[in-house]
Order: sequence, then C-alpha cells, then structure tokens
Amino acid sequence: MSKVLERFPAGGAVAVEDLLAAVRQTPHEGPLRVGDERVTDFLVAFARQLLKPAVARRYPELGSLGFFLRRGELAKAAARVADQRGQLRFPRGLVFHVPPANVDTIFVYSWALSALAGNANVVRISSRSAGAATAVLEALNETLDGAHPALRQTQRMVTYGRDDAVTAALSAAADLRVIWGGDTSVREIRRHPLAPHARDLTFPDRSSFTVISANGWLAASEAARDAGARGLYNDAYWFDQAACSSPRAVYWVGTPEQAAAARTDLLARLRAVLDAAGVEVDAAMAVEKRVAAYGLALEGDATGIAFDGNELATVDLADPGAIPRRWLGVGTFPQAVVPSLDALAAVVVRRDQTVAHFGFTAAELTAFAHRLAGRGVDRIVPLGDALSFSGVWDGYDLMHEFTRITTVLER
Repeated sequence: MSKVLERFPAGGAVAVEDLLAAVRQTPHEGPLRVGDERVTDFLVAFARQLLKPAVARRYPELGSLGFFLRRGELAKAAARVADQRGQLRFPRGLVFHVPPANVDTIFVYSWALSALAGNANVVRISSRSAGAATAVLEALNETLDGAHPALRQTQRMVTYGRDDAVTAALSAAADLRVIWGGDTSVREIRRHPLAPHARDLTFPDRSSFTVISANGWLAASEAARDAGARGLYNDAYWFDQAACSSPRAVYWVGTPEQAAAARTDLLARLRAVLDAAGVEVDAAMAVEKRVAAYGLALEGDATGIAFDGNELATVDLADPGAIPRRWLGVGTFPQAVVPSLDALAAVVVRRDQTVAHFGFTAAELTAFAHRLAGRGVDRIVPLGDALSFSGVWDGYDLMHEFTRITTVLER
C-alpha cells in the first residue's frame, strides 16, 4: 500500500487510500462553500503569520503572498464567482495540485484560491522544496491550531517520491488536476488518467521578457528610474530568474542611440541595487552563466557579451527575434533594440507569458495587445510586477476554473 508523508497538517506517513477517505468526508458543520468563512478566516490568520517582520525580511516573496491573502483581497476573489440569478456556483470537489519545485510559493496561491472556492485539496510538495516552502508549511501548521476542524479534514499537503501508484490514485480521485511545471512534467502527469468527468488545468513551459521605452526611460525622473531598476531586480532575482514570469530578455524600443544611453543608465542603477542587497552568485552558477552566454555566441545568436561580476551578465542578441527562451542563469539579460512595439509583436510566440513594461502609455500597451490578438502573452504588467500573482493567470480565471455552475431556471 503506497504511502505519502503529510506535511500539512503535519503528521507521519499515511496510506494514500486513507488520506483520500479522510478528505472525502463531509466536514463538521457542513460541506465547504464558495467563499466559506471557515476558509477565509484561516487564510487571513495564515497571512498574518507571513507578514511577521522576521518572516517577511527573510523571504520577501512571502510578504507579497501575505498581502494577496488579506481579507479584502479574498472577498474580491470570492465576489467574482458569486451566485447570479439562475446560476449558482459550487466547488468542483477534490483538486489535486502538482506544483513546480523551482518556485517555492506558487503552490500556495493555487491551493488558497481552490480552498476559497470550497474545494478539498491535496497538494504534492516536492521533496526538493526548501527555504520559503518550509517557512510556508511551518506558518500553515502554526495557524491550524486555532482553525475550524474543517480545514484539517479537507486540506492536505503531502510529499512522496517517484511513486506512480500514488500519482495514479490521486489523479483518479480528483475532480480537477492542476499541473504546474515544464512541458515534460505535464506530459508525465498526464500519463495517469482522470475520471471521465474530471479535467486538467495545466501551466506548462512559459517564457517572459521586459520591454522598455528608451525615450520613456531617459525622460523619467531619477526616482522613477531607481524604482525601475529595483523592479527589474525583483522580477529577475527572486526565484533565481527561473519562474515562468521572470524576464528572459530585455527589449529596448527606440533608436540605437537612445537605447544605448538608457541601457547604460539602467545597468548602473541595477548594479547599485545588487550591491545594496548584497547579492552573491556562487561559483557554480557563475560558471553555468558563462557557459550559457558563450554558447549563444557559438550558435551565432550573440554579438557581444559582458559580465559585471558574477551577479550580472548582458548579451547583445544578433537577431531580436532569436529570444533565448531557455533559462540562462540568474542575472543574465539578453538584450536587443526594436524600433516599435509593433516590431516586437512579430517575435512573440504562444509560449510567451508575461511582458513587464516601462515608459509606455496605456493606449500603446492596449494597441500592442490587440496586435498580438491572443496568439501569445497573457500578462502585460508594470516593471517590478512580473512575479505578482493574480487570480487570472496564463489567461485562466482561477476562481472560475475552481468552481462549477448549476443552472436553476423557472417558467
């Protein structure tokens, strides 16, 4: 009988069949509902744990998560799936989440919204997860002491090794399976069939980039440019530039002369941010970055490479359309100049997810989105907000995905 290790609620090894039997039971005081106060109260208390200074200082990304789980934000999320005349919203049932190991907190956003939608949840936590993920699990378990018993019964986070029998059992029991990670991970998990009524919600390999108006940068105030440099730092250096929304390239829109001046200014400010933050890149990562950068040159995709210590590398792309959409190492920024956003639209492909921008008007960004016409890019956000999670992700409204509609009609 295959077993899993319960991480939340913290416990020992448990048979997967016993775990499923437990979460399927109807909670005390009735089943969870969409926007259930028992869940909301727990998430708000959990957010307070994350916003404690000692936690937020050590893991700044958990501060962002804490703000996402404030009562007002949760109320807005639940309101998006409120009952309407003739349409009632209900939880989907049991949701099985398979998050990536390289982004420590993504599983919390996915789980929290699903729980807010009233679902029972089983979340697989990678055995490789550490740091922020460990802090999250500790905070969850501390919050559980004062929570309604329904939370302990319906919500599970577990770790197990490469055990196809466990994945198969959890998949077969799920009403919705949420798979985060690369294309290979999605294909691997999809080998395990779902029940006929169930469905997958997948988040496969994605890539993202930053686009900056050279003229807009040069015309911006000192404070705005300092904020832009901090924003690029947050977008790129959190999660070691490995998140799907982390920028894999920087595009400058303008003339080559404008772009050169703006780039020099941005890199100087970014260097100051790195020094102030005390960022250090270890020798192994530094070697990996150099191998990746020089590999681009050998392939003919780069015309220039510059390293500013181990923390910062820039690569001049030979062709603006040749974005290296693979990960090149933290602090590596391929760069290119294009004359307009329209020219940039031509290089976008379906796997491109987030565009972080600086120096453009709302009208320019809206026109850019219309030019793309949905064939790529799901998020266009200000520089510094690339990693800010939203209830709409990869084009999916998650609260809608985590609920189902029952229609009630009368003559």
